[in-house]
Amino acid sequence: MRINFTPNPQLYPFTSQWFDSSRGRVHYLDEGAGPPILLCHGNPTWSFLYRGIMTRLRDKFRCVAVDYLGFGLSDRPTGFGYTIEEHAQVVGELVDHLGLDGFLTVGQDWGGPVSMAVGTARADRVRGVVLGNTWFWPAADVSTKAFSRIMGSWPLQWAILHRNFFVERLIPAGSATRLSEEVMDHYRGVQPSPEARKGVARMPKEILAASPLLGRLAADVPAKLGSKPALLVWGMKDLAFKPGSNLPRMRATFSDHVVVELPDAKHFIQEDAPDRIADAIVERFG
Repeated sequence: MRINFTPNPQLYPFTSQWFDSSRGRVHYLDEGAGPPILLCHGNPTWSFLYRGIMTRLRDKFRCVAVDYLGFGLSDRPTGFGYTIEEHAQVVGELVDHLGLDGFLTVGQDWGGPVSMAVGTARADRVRGVVLGNTWFWPAADVSTKAFSRIMGSWPLQWAILHRNFFVERLIPAGSATRLSEEVMDHYRGVQPSPEARKGVARMPKEILAASPLLGRLAADVPAKLGSKPALLVWGMKDLAFKPGSNLPRMRATFSDHVVVELPDAKHFIQEDAPDRIADAIVERFG
């Protein structure tokens, strides 16, 4: 399935690129010049989420932002399972196709596990790690497990597929910034039908279903990436990834880390504090 949506060039001033992966046609951005930086989104977002960061970084970095299959302008291929393992495989194919070396990984929400899976498999090519409001270990707390089970239940799956629940409810709830209708239409426009939303619907189930992958990452990230320079940017008002229960483990994982707290930001830190995040990346890795 192809997505017929044209972003507003005033909001999304980038040139679309396409990659024929082994599983389907992937949309991505490749903007600017300098050290490469791989930007990985979460649910239910796409490369549009990183627009404010990319416009601030592309004069200093080569910014590569990918839309996972089932998200953004990428295809919704028949037979694709939309598991995190599959997303990481496809993003890894893109990284290899582009020949990225000495690259930074950036991940928020599910972009954390995806970027860490890609990075641990190519640790010798990773220059540094940027993570914010995310995780890379099996869910242990009751609330996270309950969220996965509730969102994976029939009523909520129906709401996600038929009422675009994640876009209409969770993006506004997870943003401290009041998003304009035009911005919201860029999240709606790439999820126009139940068929187009299968990837979005699958991700909350993956919180539990991806436990084997997350278990591997819990061991591999400290072992393979733990000595890399790291930047941790955290929205302090996020109810999903509360700093008190997540930042200590992040700090313990990376021996050489800098923490930048975003005091007013909620879950979608790229919407709430793109300038602060971009400045922190330049200061740490520029």
